[in-house]
Amino acid sequence: MKIKKNDTVMIIAGNAKGKTGKVLKVYPSENKLIVEGVNIKKRHTKPNQKNQQGGIVEKEAPINASNVMIIDPKTNETTRIGAKVIIDEKTSKKKIVRISRKSGEML
Repeated sequence: MKIKKNDTVMIIAGNAKGKTGKVLKVYPSENKLIVEGVNIKKRHTKPNQKNQQGGIVEKEAPINASNVMIIDPKTNETTRIGAKVIIDEKTSKKKIVRISRKSGEML
């Protein structure tokens, strides 16, 4: 999965289309992620030790990774993600970095 935690993404499909938010959690095995303030679900809870009052709790639910696109930090537009191999000069080890396809900026 090319999208990581703390990336800023825009929703491109579904009922939250056009909203932007930060990725809070990624589930690579399920190809899903949780975006801040998107796909809010309500859950009715009983009173317990942690929540003395109980009631209705709002929580973000996971959405499919194919419904989001990462936002380019340079142009603030949606972009596809590519990969580039960079050789570290000090240790001469290869490192793979994510780049924006629109601007070529590292993510």
